[in-house]
Amino acid sequence: MGLLDLAAGRPTPTPHEQALAHAANGVAIYWRPGCPFTARLRLTLRPLRKRARWVNIWEDDAGRAFVASVNDGNETVPTVVIDGIPHTNPDPSIVKAALTR
Repeated sequence: MGLLDLAAGRPTPTPHEQALAHAANGVAIYWRPGCPFTARLRLTLRPLRKRARWVNIWEDDAGRAFVASVNDGNETVPTVVIDGIPHTNPDPSIVKAALTR
């Protein structure tokens, strides 16, 4: 769980929790700095990248655990969740199509 939202008295969702909620009917992208495959994806999505939720797995333990859980224990990025389905290093055109529909 995230930090306590003092105004509402409930936990604030973590970036991972927010991303999964967004990806139920959209796109969430799990990444890490220095990954050339993520850089390629970012360049391809340049005008559309704000439509996706981005989670840096080096800054979000729950996101890192999620990526490992869908990649046989490996922290393979980018892992992209489209409409609730995880894809490991998908072709950028697939992600672009999901973001433009």
